[in-house]
Amino acid sequence: MPEDQDTPDSFNTNIAQNQEYGASQIQHLEGLKAVRMRPGMYIGETDERGLHHCVFEVVDNSIDEHLAGFCQNVWITIHTDGSISVEDDGRGIPVEMHKKGMPTVELVLTNLHAGGKFGDGAYEFSGGLHGVGAKCVNALSDWFKCEVYRDGKIYAIGFERGITTEPLKVLGDLDDPKHTGTKITFFPDATIFTTTTTFVFDRLRTRLRELAFLNPGITITLTDERGDTPRAETLRYVEGVKQFVNELGEGKEKVHPDPIVIAGRREVTLDDKKKFILVDCVIQYNKGLSEQTLCFANAIPNPDFGTHYSGLKTALTKAVKAYVSANPKSFKEKLPEIEGEDCREGVICVLSIKHPHPRFNSQTKVKLVNGEVEGVVNSVVYEGLMRFFDENPDPALEIAKNIIIAAKSRIAAENARKAIRKDAMSSGGLPGKLADCSERDPAKSELFIVEGDSAGGSAKMGRNRHNQAILPLRGKLINTEKARLEKVLLNKEIQTMITAIGTGIGGSTDRNREKGEEEISGYFNIDKLRYHKIVIMTDADVDGSHIRTLLLTFFFRQMPELVKRGHIYVAQPPLYQVTRKKREEYVQNDEEMEAILLELGSGEISLRNVSDDRRVDSEHLRQILGLLVPIAKFADIIRRHGADFETYLQHRNPATGELPHYLVIIREGNDVRVEYLLDRDALSTYAHANLDLHLFGKPEAEGSNGSNGSTPKQSRRARLIDVHEAHGMKARFKQLDELGLHVDHFSSQDIPLFEVIEGDGENAKVHPVFSIPGILDKVMEIGKRGMEIKRFKGLGEMNAKQLFETTMDPNKRTLLQVKLDESNAHEAERIFTILMGDVVEPRKHFIEENALNVRNLDV
Repeated sequence: MPEDQDTPDSFNTNIAQNQEYGASQIQHLEGLKAVRMRPGMYIGETDERGLHHCVFEVVDNSIDEHLAGFCQNVWITIHTDGSISVEDDGRGIPVEMHKKGMPTVELVLTNLHAGGKFGDGAYEFSGGLHGVGAKCVNALSDWFKCEVYRDGKIYAIGFERGITTEPLKVLGDLDDPKHTGTKITFFPDATIFTTTTTFVFDRLRTRLRELAFLNPGITITLTDERGDTPRAETLRYVEGVKQFVNELGEGKEKVHPDPIVIAGRREVTLDDKKKFILVDCVIQYNKGLSEQTLCFANAIPNPDFGTHYSGLKTALTKAVKAYVSANPKSFKEKLPEIEGEDCREGVICVLSIKHPHPRFNSQTKVKLVNGEVEGVVNSVVYEGLMRFFDENPDPALEIAKNIIIAAKSRIAAENARKAIRKDAMSSGGLPGKLADCSERDPAKSELFIVEGDSAGGSAKMGRNRHNQAILPLRGKLINTEKARLEKVLLNKEIQTMITAIGTGIGGSTDRNREKGEEEISGYFNIDKLRYHKIVIMTDADVDGSHIRTLLLTFFFRQMPELVKRGHIYVAQPPLYQVTRKKREEYVQNDEEMEAILLELGSGEISLRNVSDDRRVDSEHLRQILGLLVPIAKFADIIRRHGADFETYLQHRNPATGELPHYLVIIREGNDVRVEYLLDRDALSTYAHANLDLHLFGKPEAEGSNGSNGSTPKQSRRARLIDVHEAHGMKARFKQLDELGLHVDHFSSQDIPLFEVIEGDGENAKVHPVFSIPGILDKVMEIGKRGMEIKRFKGLGEMNAKQLFETTMDPNKRTLLQVKLDESNAHEAERIFTILMGDVVEPRKHFIEENALNVRNLDV
C-alpha cells in the first residue's frame, strides 16, 4: 500500500479527529419542533395509518372525559376541504391563565408533557398518558384550531404547524351558559404526511365503533361532508362489549348460544397506593377455524396485545384443561394433548381492562407492558370461566368437544405439512408449472398467480423473465374458510402455491419459539419468502372474481403475515381504452380521465393574455391549469353552501389576500342573504351585533322564557359556516396572481381577457375567454374532441404485449395492495365470514344490501 494512502485505521482516526463534539453540536428543540423533526416517535409512520392516528389521539381526549363522567357525545366531521373536526360535550379545556404565563389551553396544545393526566384527581382512568397527543397533532398540522365552550362563552385559539398564530379570544356568549365542550379542527401538513392527507370514512368508522362498544354510555356521530350527499352515521351500543362480540360473530355458527360475560376487579398496589384494575371480558366460541381476539386498555386498542392477552391465554388453557380433567367420563375416545392454540380456535373475544397507570411500549400504544396486569386478568378470567362451566354444563361440554376436535386437526395438519415438505424436497423443490425468474433477491422478485393456462401462457411470453415469475392455476381452489387445515393441504393447487412461495403456512414463526423449537417443519417462516410481491391476476368476470376471492381467503387465513406485511397485491387491468388520433391511453377512473383531458387539451393550445398581448409558455400554462382544477372544486363548495363565489372573492382582504373564513346564511321569511366574514374578529363583532341569530347555539324553544310563558316568534334564522378551505385556497390564488391571473378576473367581463389559441399558423382557431374559469372549460372541451372510449378487454383476451403494457409493466401498471392492520382486521374477518362461510342467510342479506353498489361487473 502506498505510504500516502490512508489505512482503514488511520482513515477512521482522521474522521474522529475532524468531527467536533461540543456545545454547538448539542441541539435543544424548542416547543414542538422535536415532533416535526421526528414524527415517527409520536404517531408511528407518517402514512395513512399515522394520519388517522392523529384523529384518534384527539378523540381519545374526549373518551377520557367520558371515562371521567363528563362527556356523553362526540361529533367527528370530515369537511369538504379534507380537514377534520372533533367536538365533544365534556368540561372544555381550561382557558384561564396558567402560572407559566400563557392561557392553559395554549399550554396544553403547545407544550409536550403538559396536561391533566399526570397526577391524581382529574382522571382515574385515561388513555392519553404521555401528554403529547393533541399537541403532536397540532405540530403535524398545516393549521389547527381549538374552540372551547366554557363559562357561558366560546373561546377560540389558532395555530399553524404548532406555532400560535391567533391568540386566545372570546368569540361570543353561548346561548346555553351551562353548555361545555371542546372542538378541535385541523388540516394535516402535506410536508409531513407525504403519502396521503385524505381521511377515509370507513377507517375512522371502524375505530369509532370500537369506542362506542367499549363505552356503552356514549354517542359518537361521524359525518363526511365530502361528495354531493353528506354521509353520516351515529354509533351507540347500549349492551357494550357483549354486543361487540355478537356483531363480530355475525354469520358464524355458534358453539354455545350466548356469550360468556366475565367482569371483575382486583386491588393492586401502584406507587405505594391502593388502586383497582377493572377487567371486562366477553368470549364466544364458534365453529370457525380462526381466533379473533381484540385487546384494549382504557379503550385504547392494542393490536400487538401485551400482558392482558398473556393472562387471557393462560386462563383459557388452564380452565379448559381443568374442566376436561374433572370430567373424563364425558369423553369416550382417547384424548389428544390439548395446547393453548387449540383452546383459542374458533374463539371470538373482546378483552378490555381499565388501569390507573397503564404503560405501553410506545406512544402509539399498540402493546400493553404492565406486569401486574397478567396476573389480574388470569385470575378474573379463570374464575369466570370455571364458574360458567359449573353453571352451564351443556355449553361447557360442547366447548370442550370443539377444542378436542381442534387438537386432533392440529396434529393431522402437522403431519400434512411434513408430507408436503418431504414431497417438495424429493421432487427438486419447485413445482413444474412455475415459470420462475432468474433474480434471486426476493425484494426484487414478483410472482404473478394467473387464472388458467391461456392467460398464463400470455403472461409467460410477455413478462420480464429477470424478475417476474408466473404461476398458472387450473382447477377449483378449495375454500379455506370452510375446510380444516388438513383438508386444505391435500388440495394440489394449494400445495403448488405453498411450495412456490416458500414460507410454509400458519400464523408466524413465533409459534416455534413458544414450543421451544427453532423450526417446525412446514410452519410459516417469513425469512424463506421467495417473492416480495405476490400478484393475483384474474379476469374481471364472475369466475375470475370467485378465484380472486378464494385466493385472498387463503392468504388471509393461512398466510396472514404476508397480508400484514403488504406482500399481496391484486392486478388492476384498466377499465377503459381511450383513443384520440394516434394516441392510446388506459384509464382506471374519472380522476385519470380528467387528467388526460387536461393533458390532451393543453397540448394543442396556447394562451394569450389580452391585456399585455403576452403568450403564456407551456410550463406556466400547465401550472395555471393545475391550480384551476382545485379552485373550481372550491367554487362548487361555496355555491353548495348557498353563497355566490364571485361575491365571496370580492370580500377578500386586498392587502393580505386573506379569504373570508366564515359565511352566515340568513333566512328572513322567503328572503335569503349571505354575510361574508373575513376572520374571527369580524365574526365576534357580527355575533354581538346580531344576538337574535344565535350563531353559537340553538335558539330557545318558544314558550321557554318570559313571564307569560311565551316569547315572540323568531323572525330571522341563520346558519354559521366555517369555510375551512380558505386556508389552502389563499396560497393558490397568490400563485395564480404571480402567473399573471388576478383574482378579480374570476367574474365574467364584457371584453375578452384571454385567448385560447388552438393549433398553429393560418389554421389556428382563436377562442375568446371572458373569465379565468373559462380557460379550464375551453381546455377540457378541446381535449374531448375526437376521443373514443371503449371498455377494455379481459386478461384472457389480451396478447402478451398488451398484458405486459397494461398489467405487468412496473412503469405503467396499477397494483392494488392488500392491506391489513388494526383498523380493518375485524371488518375483513366479518366480510370473509359472510362471503365464504357456511351460513347462507348473512351472505344473502349482504348481497341484497350491496347489489346496487357494484361497479364494473362483467357477466
